[in-house]
Formats: sequence, C-alpha cells, structure tokens
Amino acid sequence: MRYAVIGTGAIGGFYGSKLARAGQEVHFLLHRDYDYVKENGLTVDSCDGSFVLPHVNAYQSVEQMPKCDVVLVGLKTTNNHLLAKLLPPLLHERSLVLLIQNGIGVEHDVEQMVPGAWLAAGLAFICSAKTEPGRISHQCYGSINIGNYSCTDKAVVAALIDDFREAGIQTAPVEYLEARWRKAVWNMPFNGMTVALNTQTDMLLNNPQTERLIYDQMMEVINAARACGVTTLDSTFADKMMEMTRAMIPYSPSMKLDYDFHRPMEIGYIYSRPIRIAAEAGCPMPKLEMLEAELRFIEQYNKK
Repeated sequence: MRYAVIGTGAIGGFYGSKLARAGQEVHFLLHRDYDYVKENGLTVDSCDGSFVLPHVNAYQSVEQMPKCDVVLVGLKTTNNHLLAKLLPPLLHERSLVLLIQNGIGVEHDVEQMVPGAWLAAGLAFICSAKTEPGRISHQCYGSINIGNYSCTDKAVVAALIDDFREAGIQTAPVEYLEARWRKAVWNMPFNGMTVALNTQTDMLLNNPQTERLIYDQMMEVINAARACGVTTLDSTFADKMMEMTRAMIPYSPSMKLDYDFHRPMEIGYIYSRPIRIAAEAGCPMPKLEMLEAELRFIEQYNKK
C-alpha cells in the first residue's frame, strides 16, 4: 500500500521510517526540517537497531503529495484543527486514516471535520523523541495496537497490520473503545505528573507518595473506563503498567517534552475530554481533575 505521514515527529517519523525501510512507498509531510531531511534523509537511533533513510519522499504541502491508501497522523492533537485541510487532498474513496495520537474523543472530532473518512486509532506503546532535525531517538518499546473506528472494509485494516508486522513492528488489532481507555491508564497519570513535578517517570515511582498517587490516578481511569462500558480493565492492568514503567529507562513523556520546549500541551484530549466523559457517565475523577487544573495553570505561564 502507499502511505502518507502527516506529522513526521517522534511517532509518525518512527513508524513511517520503519515502513519505508521495509520497502513500502511512504510520503512524508514535513515542516521545520524539510530542507534538512530533503538533503540528508531521516535517521532513526533505535534500541532495536539504528538506520538511515538517505532518500526520503519529502514534501512541504499535501497538494504536492499523491493520494494514499493509508495516512498516518502523528500530529499533536493541539494541531488537529489543521486536519480539515490536510487530509482531503490525500484521500481516495478507500483510504484509511490512522490517528496515532493520545487522548479520548479524537476520532469523533476528526469524523466531523472529514465526513465519511475511514478512521482507526493507533495506540503506540513507545518511548521515542525527536529533538533534532531529521533525527528520531527510539529508546524502548515500539508496539502499536490498531482499533478500527469507522472503516467498513476489515481487509484494509488487516493489510495495514500485515504491513506493520512485516516492517518489524509488533502490531495487534484491538477493540477501539477499550484501546483508547487502556492507553489513557498510563497517559493520564504520567504525562501530567512529570510536568507538574518537573521530573521523569522513574522519580515518580521511586517516591512512595507519588508512586501511590500515580496508582490512584490509574484506578480513576480504570473506573471511568468501566463506567463507559469497558469491562475488561481492572486493577491487574494498573499493576502491569506500574511494573512496565519501573522497567523502563528514565523517560520524559510527550507532554513533558512539550513543556520543556514551551510548546502547547495536549491537555484537551488527554485530560479535559475523558474527565468530562467520565463525569457524564457518573464517575468523577477528582485526582485527575486537580492535575488538569494544575496543568492549565502551568501552561498559562509556560509560554515563550
């Protein structure tokens, strides 16, 4: 299949580069580092083996790009308002848009922007960052779950999963709503807490008070998910996420990097939307509501 990548950063750049390295036709939309990548290609420094794509199909405008079978969206959700213009030139009637983004409610809103588009959620479990032009640092993990949201042809989703697997990416199909809430169990505590306390994941778990707070926040997410109809999540998943994070290298999640580089933080979809949905389902999330308020305060005074 022919692929497009919108948002060639730590996530879109990593998965798009893996697909291109495996022989897939991949077209990358770039912004600040377009000139660098056009001249030097993309470099992936990876725990699984580093590599360079010396020649990249790089573009500054979607109007220059061909229509594609799959569009990988790796933009931060703070830029999702751009998708109303970015997506249509890339889509034909059977194109699939894979939203590799954090948060709850993303697909619902994109569906309103691009009615009739086939959408799926990409839930990436990866420690990756892009802090230099054309260079992605993949530190650990790297799997991705695919949750079908509105694609009526299951064969297209199956072909996408096959391509990811052939590129060496651990990939699994999952139920959409469960997958979004499952990812939130990790995202909601760790993204915001690393910002609020200006730290990394290991420090949060090395302190008994913050370790307990992280676990309590995870359970708030799990209880909210269950109130919204996801019956497969319970405390054993929180235990698993805690152990997984302890085994990770010290890590700054995407929201912490956004804070460090004075970029807008994804508070809306990672916090505000799920907190509102949970409240509507009769399951308030008081500890995460407090964290959201702290993040709103921090963001107000963290602008350049």
